[in-house]
Amino acid sequence: MKLRYTADINSYKRMTNAELKEAFVVDDLFTPGETVLTYTDVDRAIVGSIVPQQKPLELPQSKELGSDYFCERREIGVINIGGDGVIEVDGERFAMTYKDSLYIARESRDIQFTSNDPKQPAQYYLVSYPAHRTTKTTHVSKPNAKHIELGSAVESNERTINQSIRPGIVDSCQLVMGFTELEEGSVWNTKPPHTHRRRSEIYMYFEYNDDNRVFHFMGEPSETRSLVLAAGTAVISPAWSIHSGAGTSNYTFIWAMGGENQTFDDMDHIPISEIS
Repeated sequence: MKLRYTADINSYKRMTNAELKEAFVVDDLFTPGETVLTYTDVDRAIVGSIVPQQKPLELPQSKELGSDYFCERREIGVINIGGDGVIEVDGERFAMTYKDSLYIARESRDIQFTSNDPKQPAQYYLVSYPAHRTTKTTHVSKPNAKHIELGSAVESNERTINQSIRPGIVDSCQLVMGFTELEEGSVWNTKPPHTHRRRSEIYMYFEYNDDNRVFHFMGEPSETRSLVLAAGTAVISPAWSIHSGAGTSNYTFIWAMGGENQTFDDMDHIPISEIS
């Protein structure tokens, strides 16, 4: 497991583009045949990917967790952005098609990730936070998520928010997770930008080609910085930072939050006129 130490609210202002990327961006995801995990000091979150091919892959025990197995004191949210596959949790099998979500509860011990077709492998994206209680592992297909339509074509931010791991659908401890799909012709997400000092958030951008990029904006409203991200890249957002983006085409991003509460609307909006 790799370790990621982020910059604080003052030092990021003096960092180069390369230093900002090293502090906040996770760009080694979705390696075929491998489990890739990064542990960040922001709320002790773990972000990673699992791309099984011929053989099943598992979550390794790691000294960074100080536990006997990965989920001994953790919960995990998983969303599949590749081919069909199966996740087996303590003997129970969950079929995972494109954009299906799986919440894996604390104390789940034996977890295996497989692909139905090694030539078109599943690409499991995961985010994990510490969990204080044991709940129930729950599968959520895309149709069973809560869908919220927002924005407009006029403002270039017509989008659908798909909330798959959230209260009322999944009984999680602190993890809230889902994905936002932008319509063709729309490029702005999270408009207006906001912070939520009671929670951290991790974005992972995908569904755009190699010729396009997303410009992710971070930092305090009065001191924003931009990170230029290729598809399949995650970015860590501390509680003090805004998180917003504009792409050179439409795209989709997975968001995951952990912190003091699970109230999706608990955010402090920043008027565009105050961004600099």
